[in-house]
Order: sequence, then structure tokens, then C-alpha cells
Amino acid sequence: MSEFSGAYAILYAFFDADGGLDRAAMRRQVEACLAAGAHGIAALGLATEVAKLSADERWTIMDWVTDDVAGRVPVAFTIFGARVEEQAREALRAKGADACWLIHQPPPKDRIAPERLGAFFAEVISASGLPAGIQNAPAYLGIGLDAEGISDLALRAPSFRVLKGEGPAVELAATIAKLPRGFPVFNGRGGLELIDNLRAGCAGVIVAPDVVDLLSGAIDLYRGGRRQEAETLYERALPAIVFVMQSLDTLITYGKRFAALRAGIGPVHDRAPFLDPTSFGLAVSERLARKLGPLGGR
Repeated sequence: MSEFSGAYAILYAFFDADGGLDRAAMRRQVEACLAAGAHGIAALGLATEVAKLSADERWTIMDWVTDDVAGRVPVAFTIFGARVEEQAREALRAKGADACWLIHQPPPKDRIAPERLGAFFAEVISASGLPAGIQNAPAYLGIGLDAEGISDLALRAPSFRVLKGEGPAVELAATIAKLPRGFPVFNGRGGLELIDNLRAGCAGVIVAPDVVDLLSGAIDLYRGGRRQEAETLYERALPAIVFVMQSLDTLITYGKRFAALRAGIGPVHDRAPFLDPTSFGLAVSERLARKLGPLGGR
């Protein structure tokens, strides 16, 4: 399996009671994901609450993740920043931390004109020399490239090697059809439509750790020609995916707690701004976690 393939777990940011990053919880999260069969580890995306982290914290997470993974699977980091210089600096830092590849996030929609986004990506992708992709999530970020813009970027930037999409399988199928043959495309959205994503030509998914064991197993079964078993395993994950993917706030509040229960991490401390958990929401998280059992056979 290539590094641009399979089910990547994109890590949550776990905080301690004093508001700092929780080293032990972050290490446990990585170990649980690897034991669960994740094909790769990613960090510093929306699930990692990257906008709430300082530069030092982002760099600390880079070092922790590559140390903890220790070369067992590929590691990718999302690159955050509103200006070319910021993303170039982050990309070089990620390269120094031994990242395998990068995912550049678009600047906030109020910081760049939509028609400039392709040129922005072309410039920052060349900064590190690493294989790189973009996070194309207009539904979540309010800005992104259309299929033609993605295809044009693939021609303009030789290091543009992978796409991290966030959209329905129908939309990604149309995008894939306009890209060079074999260009790897990941979807996100918590793993929604996993099997149809694979049918559409996706190389895999990049998802929070919540059900990465079921998604990685379903991908392995699908690629092994055991399509019905893949569908059945994916169906086991669907109630949890639907629960946590109502919004980004729901993912951060309940998805993180659900993953923590499965991975044996606790308690979970939030960093503002955040959605206050309700007793009903916590009960749903606990019920789903009990039903699926430990992440990675803990």
C-alpha cells in the first residue's frame, strides 16, 4: 500500500487540566490508532483544532507524532497559515520533523480572493520539496477550488501529488475524472460514504480516530475483493459516524470524547471556544463506545 492510500487517522488535540497539550494522551492516541490498523497518521487539521494552537504547540505536536509513530506508518501534517510565508515556514518545520507529506489548508476566506487561491497553493506547495496536497473543504472552510482549479493546480505544481477532499462521493467522482489518471484523492467527512468513495476512485480517507479500526478494515476487505464483508464492517461504523459528523463543533466535543473512551484516554478537557457537552450527548458517546469496544483491542 502506498503512502497515499488507505485510512489515515488525523489526531485530536488532547489538553490537560491546566490547558496545555497532554503528552500522555497524545501518545496513547497514536498507539491506539496504530494498534487499530490505521494505514497512516496525520495531525494539525480541523480535528486537531489547529486554529486554537500556537506555532510552538503545532511544532511540538509534529515532534511528538513522528517520535511516537517511529516510522511504522507514513505521517502527514496539515499546514496552517494565512500567508505564503507562514505556510512556507510551517512546511519546512514539518519537513524537519520527518513528515512524509503535507496537506496545505487554504487561508481564511476573508484573507484571500477566491481567484488567487490556486496561485497561493502553487507557491506554498513548492516551499518544502515534500510531496504535498491541499485540503479542499469549501463546505467547512468556506473556500476551495472547483474541479477545474484542482486539475489546473496539478499541471502547475509538480509537487502537488494528492488531494484531501471533503465532499459527497458524487462530487469527488467528478473531480477524479478531471485529474490525471491515478492521481490519489482522499475524502474526509468522518468516513461517510466510504464504500462509494472507493467505488468513485478514492485512494482512501483521512478521518478522526473514532472508528479508524472499522474503516481501515473495510478498506482492506474491499481491496481484497471481499466487497460484501467490507460493506458489512462499514455499516457497523455508520451510527458513530453520523453522530459525530453533524458539525465540526460536534466532532470536537463528542467525537473526541467517543475516541477517548475507546482508546482509554480520560478525562477530556476542552479549549475555548467549544461546544458544551450535554448529559444526553455524553450518554450517546458512552453507549456507542461500549457497543464498538476498545480501539485497537486495548
